[in-house]
Amino acid sequence: SDLVGKLVNIASRTGNFVKKFGGTLSDELDNPLLVREVQEAAPRLAEFYEKREFGKAMREIMALADHANGYIADKAPWTLAKEDGKEQEVLAICTTAINVFRLLVIYLKPVLPALAERAEAFLQVAPLTWKDSDTLLLGHEIAKFKPLLNRIDMAQIEAMLNASKEDVPAAKPAGNKSEPKQADDVADDTISIDDFLKVKLRVARVAKAAHVEGADKLLQLTLDVGELGERNVFAGIKAKYSPEDLEGKLVVLVANLAPRKMKFGVSEGMVLAAGPGGDDIHILSPDSGAQPGMEVR
Repeated sequence: SDLVGKLVNIASRTGNFVKKFGGTLSDELDNPLLVREVQEAAPRLAEFYEKREFGKAMREIMALADHANGYIADKAPWTLAKEDGKEQEVLAICTTAINVFRLLVIYLKPVLPALAERAEAFLQVAPLTWKDSDTLLLGHEIAKFKPLLNRIDMAQIEAMLNASKEDVPAAKPAGNKSEPKQADDVADDTISIDDFLKVKLRVARVAKAAHVEGADKLLQLTLDVGELGERNVFAGIKAKYSPEDLEGKLVVLVANLAPRKMKFGVSEGMVLAAGPGGDDIHILSPDSGAQPGMEVR
């Protein structure tokens, strides 16, 4: 989840803008200090590897990825790309992000060689070595971004587990003549209409959306729910949506979900969305004729 949502996310959020504006990285960085910070981590990470302290190495690499994602969110190249004359600024931002991505791939290559190989194809570079962290990728043409890694699909894992159960006969308990119940006999995902009616879905309009300080996945949504008033909801959709994309948008709210206390505040419901997550998520939006507060039936 971290690799997709943090590391690969850096390339997916910026690579396509590079292709949109010619396919070649800028000759200058928008934030050379950020790139230098990531470069200066190389000796520490090398020492962690040498001492077999792989957990420490992974945590520091992911912390650097968090920093980079925060930078991208603050710069919002997807918004700048809509403005005339901002092409070079967008390219400089994306070049900074792609260089950070390349450095993090170098640091992860000892444990994720296959991911590194796919990243090298995207960057159109020779096989990366640790010494390459001393150099930058500027004025260089990159390929169109393609997904480098997929999240674990629990349905596939469950299918493998079920297949393994079929291959290995279940052992009968000694002294018990009754057959044990199979998992498939007791697993039932169906619900009754009464169960469904317990969930209260309401149309809501996003009155305000904002970044959450210290959170790399969350946006804070203030929802207008008509007669129910306003609701505060924290939604893990930051990888796909910026606050400007959401304000005024109609959404579907689970209105009777118990409030959840989080370190950023209290979330008073859940906004429905489809997709596996990360930057591949899509908010469900009612037809434009729906009004805030209406029940979804």
